[in-house]
Amino acid sequence: MSVSENGSSLHDAVMAALSTVIEPELHQDIVSLNMVRNLSIEDGTAAFTIVLTTPACPLKDVFLERCHAALVGKVPGIEQIDIQWDANVPTDKRIHGRLDVPMRSIVAIASGKGGVGKTTVAVNLAVALVEAGSAVGLIDADITNPNVPQMMGLSYGPPRVVGKKMLPIEAHGVKLMSTGFLTDPNKPLILRGPMLHGAIRQLFSDVDWGNNLDYMIVDLPPGTGDAPLSLAQSFPLTGAIIVTQPQAVAVADARRSMAMFETLNVPILGIIENMTGEFFGSGGGEALAEERGIPFLGRTPMQASVRSGGDEGLPVVVEEPGSEAGVAFNGIAQQVAARISVVMLESANVIPIDVVG
Repeated sequence: MSVSENGSSLHDAVMAALSTVIEPELHQDIVSLNMVRNLSIEDGTAAFTIVLTTPACPLKDVFLERCHAALVGKVPGIEQIDIQWDANVPTDKRIHGRLDVPMRSIVAIASGKGGVGKTTVAVNLAVALVEAGSAVGLIDADITNPNVPQMMGLSYGPPRVVGKKMLPIEAHGVKLMSTGFLTDPNKPLILRGPMLHGAIRQLFSDVDWGNNLDYMIVDLPPGTGDAPLSLAQSFPLTGAIIVTQPQAVAVADARRSMAMFETLNVPILGIIENMTGEFFGSGGGEALAEERGIPFLGRTPMQASVRSGGDEGLPVVVEEPGSEAGVAFNGIAQQVAARISVVMLESANVIPIDVVG
């Protein structure tokens, strides 16, 4: 039976019941957050859309279970539910108001030292977010030692220019820009200070990034030198992710990298522990996260196919998504996306999700 005269009251009863469903990370109910849209009720079925803050949300099963528990058997006349999923990534209003670049958030991937697999993490994170349904850009801000092109299966060659802007090169669904496309890979590129600052700005402003990107991932060079400082001073960073290996020396360097971003008032989204296993051990990154009171986003194993995939331009989330490393990177991508949403929605720097389409 279709909704009749009492349809309005039943609609209100369903919405009231859904207002008891709490978003686990934002700690507010899904009705107040305007996440419930397009409710219709027919033949005992409540059909509605839940608008998530990221396509990579890891909580769909949680929402499904909680909505079912709130409605079926609790609201008279509702025998089953039918949920459709949509996503609307919040927009950092500092980007929207300050930069003429079509992106909703800017996330730096950083490390205190080289060799911890930071670029591997950046590449797999970007691809995993795309495969979850997000629009993602990746800037290789390691200006003098660009590795992103090789890890994404791309070679040297200048990008096309339309008007006065370069077009990003796309691989595995990710839009990329790197000095690796612009310079001879066999010759050194020696830059620092103002020249490095200008090069980083150009990767943002001199590229036609197209329609709104949900996430701009920026792969920084290791350490606390000119590049991280230039990025943080030039652009409103939504947050930084610190990559470390488990052993004490890497954790000590990661601690210094965190301190730099804290000095620059850049939120630390969390820590990723890379290359865990028998050789490097395990637990150092998680212990650092606990020590500093920030989220531990996950750990990835030391797996041979991660290294070979980087050499061959086949990220492990593409080549072996079901492997231990592939599963780990996909899980981390979900945690990162959720953390970005929480940081933005808890701050005053967000355009509400019901305003930006």
